[in-house]
Amino acid sequence: MPRLALYALVLCALAVAAAVVSFVEGSWLGVLWILIAGLTSNMCWYYLRKAKAERESGEQRTAS
Repeated sequence: MPRLALYALVLCALAVAAAVVSFVEGSWLGVLWILIAGLTSNMCWYYLRKAKAERESGEQRTAS
């Protein structure tokens, strides 16, 4: 797994945990944490797909 994707995944998990804690305490600040979790989730998918595309591109160059 690419390092940036792993960092984004960890941040996503931490944001979800922060959102749960915020909502349990009765704070609406959890909505912000949910938005951050969504952003980091998208970043994780982006970096995973980018690494996969680069890997496939490298395989095509070596096969040609």
